Amino acid sequence: MTPSDGQAVTVRQLDQLDDLRGIDDLFVSVWGPGIPALGVELLRALSHEGGYVAGAFREGALVGASVGFLGQHGGRLSLHSHATGVSPKARGLHVGRALKLHQRDWASARGVELITWTFDPLVRRNAWFNIGRLGALPVDYLVDFYGPMSDAINAGDASDRLLMAWEVSPPALVSPAVDDDHRLIPTPEDIETLRATDPVAARTWRLRLREELLEPVTQGRVIGFTREGDYVIVSDRHAPGAPEAH
Repeated sequence: MTPSDGQAVTVRQLDQLDDLRGIDDLFVSVWGPGIPALGVELLRALSHEGGYVAGAFREGALVGASVGFLGQHGGRLSLHSHATGVSPKARGLHVGRALKLHQRDWASARGVELITWTFDPLVRRNAWFNIGRLGALPVDYLVDFYGPMSDAINAGDASDRLLMAWEVSPPALVSPAVDDDHRLIPTPEDIETLRATDPVAARTWRLRLREELLEPVTQGRVIGFTREGDYVIVSDRHAPGAPEAH
C-alpha cells in the first residue's frame, strides 16, 4: 500500500530473530514501557508453527506489527489478532489498514473464514476504523477482560473490550442510514488524554458506556459507527433474529 506521500508500506510475515526482536521495541513505542513483552521465544514459536506474525515496513524500517493465532469462534476457524501496533511516527500512513488487509489475505489463503480481535470501545478512532472502515462488527462486550493493565495508555482504567468479528469474504460495506429506528451512543473525543487529565471523568465514561453498550452488543444490535463518534444501535424489532411483524 502506498501512503499519501508516495512512500510504499509493505507487509510481510516475520520469522527471523532480528525481525522478531524489533516487535517488542515497536510495541513499547506505542504503549509505553509498562506493556508486557511478548518475547522473542514466543514470537519464534508462533511464526514457526503456523501462527500469524507480520511486520509493516517503510523505507526498510519496521513501522507496524501484528501477532495472532488460530482459534475458533462460534464453531468457525478464525485468526485471532492478539496485538497490532503502529509506530507513532507512522500515523496517517494507513499502516493499520495495510496490516488488516494482509491478515485477510493470509487467512483466505488458509481457508480461515473469520478474523477476530479486541479493542477498547472508548477509543473513538479505533471504533471508526474497525466498524466504519473495515466493516467488522462487535459480537461480545468483555468486562475488564485483561484485568489491571500497566502500560501508559491503559493504566488506571478497567480493561473493557469489544470482541470484533470480521468476515474474510465480506459483503459490500454499506454505511447504515441513521433514522427513527436507530439510536446513538456517544464516545469521548480523546479518552487517552482524558485518563491523564481527568481520571474521574474517564471512569465515568467507562461505566456509562459499559451500561449503555453491553446489552446491544450482546443482542447483535450494534450495526455501525459514525464519523462523529457514535455507535449506531438498531431497535429491538430490527435486530438479527427478531420476529417479523405480521
